[in-house]
Amino acid sequence: MKLTLVISKGEEFFIGTIKEIPGVITQGESIEETKENIIDALGLYLEAMEAESHLENVVLEEDIAINYVN
Repeated sequence: MKLTLVISKGEEFFIGTIKEIPGVITQGESIEETKENIIDALGLYLEAMEAESHLENVVLEEDIAINYVN
């Protein structure tokens, strides 16, 4: 599974979202900071999702790669 990072320029900060997961959003003063922050935001999102799921029903677990779109 690949995820797409979208960074846009706001009035004061860069805004980062993950196209496939609209609930993951962050900001940063630079593009690089925004990339770092989106990884953190994604981690928190996934932790919350894992806490809500029943792990005995898992049928697949795999690593993902995030592609950055500039």
